[in-house]
Amino acid sequence: MSKGNRGRDRAAAQRIVEQQKAAERRRQVTIWTSVGVVAVLLIAGLIGWGVLANQEKKTEASRVSTPSVAVDDGTAFAVGSGPVTVDIYEDFMCPVCNQFEQQTGPAIAQMVTDKKVTVRYHPVSILDRVSNGTQYSTRAAGAVAAAAVDGKFLEYHNVLFENQPAEGTEGLSNDKLIELGRGVGLGDSFATAVSDGTYKPWATKVTETFASRGHNGTPTIVVNGKVVEGPGNTLPTTEVFTQAVTAAAG
Repeated sequence: MSKGNRGRDRAAAQRIVEQQKAAERRRQVTIWTSVGVVAVLLIAGLIGWGVLANQEKKTEASRVSTPSVAVDDGTAFAVGSGPVTVDIYEDFMCPVCNQFEQQTGPAIAQMVTDKKVTVRYHPVSILDRVSNGTQYSTRAAGAVAAAAVDGKFLEYHNVLFENQPAEGTEGLSNDKLIELGRGVGLGDSFATAVSDGTYKPWATKVTETFASRGHNGTPTIVVNGKVVEGPGNTLPTTEVFTQAVTAAAG
């Protein structure tokens, strides 16, 4: 092979090498450009998701109608004006809650009359799952909120327990809830609130607050910030409850 041919071969080989290097540089640029685009899209997606989630939270919050008479950050209804604060978290489908009302309710009523306690009732809805899809606990809690707004909380609270449905049933219909309300003197504004489910989102919010405070079962009875229970996490007797109130009063 002549020197001229060898020179041309080397030049051709050099061009091929340079072309390969240029192609590799273009490939790397394309890869990093693609990575950058994906990263930008990912960040944009996360920002969009965050904005949407925040908007959904604001929308849901705007749907919550907090009863005007509710206390304790809008989660309860107060009865009495005594120095000892008693918080009772209850579900209107909870049979043990009803047991506590029947067992200790009269003693609590007397303490209210004697101005020893302020009772804050928190209607929660942890037993919707046992009402065959009707959300009875939520509907009942919403109904008692409507009754409270119209000045009949305790009367309606008591009649709900007197007519408590069994777990595993559909619970009381809205028509029945309205009928019970009329029986204690509630009128059209109450009936409309029950039919429209005005306070159902509020009942959900109260239940979320209940959980955020570390509670998980009903009834939960709290006296001046201290949970009161019987032996082995059982329902406290009237005697145990009364002792807790007396101790809290000093």
